[in-house]
Amino acid sequence: MGSADGSEKRRATRLIGKLTSLSVRQARRRGLYGDGGGLFLQVSESGAKSWVFRFKNADRLRVMGLGPAHTITLVEARDRARECRKLRLDGIDPIEARRAERTKAKLDAAKAVTFAECADAYITAHKAGWRNPKHAAQWPATLAAYVNPTFGELPVQAIDTALVMKVLEQIWTEKPETASRVRGRIESILDWARARSYREGENPARWRGHLENLLPSRSKVRRVKHHAALPYSELSAFMLALRQQEGVVVRALEFTILTAARTGEVIGARWEEISIAERLWTVPAERMKVGQEHRVPLSGRALEIGEEMQAIGGNFIFPSGKRGKPLSNMAMTMVLRRMGHGDRTVHGFRSTFRDWAAERTNFPAEVAEMALAHAVSDRVEAAYRRGDLFEKRRALAEAWGKFCATALVGDEVMSILKPAAH
Repeated sequence: MGSADGSEKRRATRLIGKLTSLSVRQARRRGLYGDGGGLFLQVSESGAKSWVFRFKNADRLRVMGLGPAHTITLVEARDRARECRKLRLDGIDPIEARRAERTKAKLDAAKAVTFAECADAYITAHKAGWRNPKHAAQWPATLAAYVNPTFGELPVQAIDTALVMKVLEQIWTEKPETASRVRGRIESILDWARARSYREGENPARWRGHLENLLPSRSKVRRVKHHAALPYSELSAFMLALRQQEGVVVRALEFTILTAARTGEVIGARWEEISIAERLWTVPAERMKVGQEHRVPLSGRALEIGEEMQAIGGNFIFPSGKRGKPLSNMAMTMVLRRMGHGDRTVHGFRSTFRDWAAERTNFPAEVAEMALAHAVSDRVEAAYRRGDLFEKRRALAEAWGKFCATALVGDEVMSILKPAAH
């Protein structure tokens, strides 16, 4: 009886361990060499050798690679095959089990990637598409100021609603505009991290259907702060006082008011943008807030200023004292302060123009809005308004120029400047 038991054991051993180290080394012909228990030495056409585990799952043959023979020894291959057989006893597919393990390992490694690292990578990937350098600089600045102190060094996978709320609640009421931008930036970075498989799950910074239920809308907490504007009834007297002063900055401010332009559009203006013959100033898209080229009709006085500046020379229409450099953003504001209007802003003259157009002219509102280069928020209106209403805006610019050249004295309108000879 004992002899029979020993014979069975020897047969079982031979079924599992058929190969030897020598036979593995000597195998040359392409094919599969079985060791037993699903383990095979696989020899390719080129002579490369590797270990595979073959098994059936739902009557389908599956083959799982266990590694190259030059790295994995016969003993190690048998150990790996044994683990696979154990999984099969529990009804588990070893290929799927390994895939799940690798996914988990990848996610665990990703958890070490911090939010700040993801933010840096996101900014690097997208800044080339941001047309405004100021906008590009605001991203790292706002994140460093408001986000990083709370969870910048935490794994990006760990960012949840509670952490996002901790950042936003500090500034939501006091700085609603900034807070809204910070929320949007967090959301974008977390979406990027998810796309790169650095995190899983919903985005805790999402507004619609999520944070809108936890925070009041920005419109309810926003404290509107308009740029201090000069009433249009005081404008002609102000323009008279301005005309009596000399200097490039003074002329730049006058030009800004006459064209209802933004500070950045004027101080960056170059001669190639001006056509004296066509009485036209074309502002390139990269210097416009809405990112679209903007044509500005020039009134008679605006043309005079341009001709006056030509005598100075240089690339910029309104050059600074530093060779090859434009005026600073604060230059025109300092003129207002010297004139005793420190409570006003340069941008506020755009509001002066808009109020005048609405209350003292019959020009349609869309003509004034187009003159200010405001974006059209209504998609239907934008679809129909494909032109830039240029000829109507030229008439509006001439009317504005004439208004700026008059002084109101009681009920009388007195001309204080000679009409342009254009």
